[in-house]
Amino acid sequence: MKPVHGADIEAVVFDWGGTLSVWADVDAEDMWRLAARRLAPGREHELLRVLVALEKEAWDRVETDRRSTCLAELLATASAAVEVVVADAVLDEAAQCHLDSWAPHIRHREDAGCVLSSLRAAGLRVGLLSNTYWPRLFHERLLERDGLAPHIDAGLYTCEMGRVKPDPSVFRAALDALDVSDPARAVFVGDRLLDDVSGARAAGMRSVWVRNQVTPPYDVVPDAVVEALGELPGVLARWGVGHARV
Repeated sequence: MKPVHGADIEAVVFDWGGTLSVWADVDAEDMWRLAARRLAPGREHELLRVLVALEKEAWDRVETDRRSTCLAELLATASAAVEVVVADAVLDEAAQCHLDSWAPHIRHREDAGCVLSSLRAAGLRVGLLSNTYWPRLFHERLLERDGLAPHIDAGLYTCEMGRVKPDPSVFRAALDALDVSDPARAVFVGDRLLDDVSGARAAGMRSVWVRNQVTPPYDVVPDAVVEALGELPGVLARWGVGHARV
């Protein structure tokens, strides 16, 4: 990666799940159950198995073709697989059932707001790049609920993009959204070694790994490792970036 002085860093981009938000230890079947019941009353268990399998396939694409998907596509594909014909309105209702199942389990790290505001105070642009099949509006409502939205200059969600991290195109899109022409002038912060750290480094960005023992290992060395988001301003300060503190 091209060397860069700390003062040249212009932006910090964050992953969302497991990074800004706390890792949620939930059962995938529980999160799909109400949606399956709404789509196919009487065939809930059959559809549930398909939805869980399709979600796993979607996440596995991180290691294969990196194609993204969205919630509506998952629900429509599952319905077609069990030969259930549903109206668009029912698909929308099933999607809302799924999101409603997740919402109570999602919380952001307690220090996330302080960290984001400190970076903005130091003159840095702040971005968000999430591998997700959930719609933008769902994420934005959660960010607004917990007071993080005002501190984020640009949010990008792979449900609206053709690929997922670690594909270089999504990192480039995040840099473009933050008006950063040189990737060496940006830092990416995430909890996944493959998606976040290796993707960022391949794109020419500095990488900070938020240590997470739940996520799969990967043979890559981040530029820095933190146990909590509150350590990030200190890492940046050692690199000569800003003077803000949490």
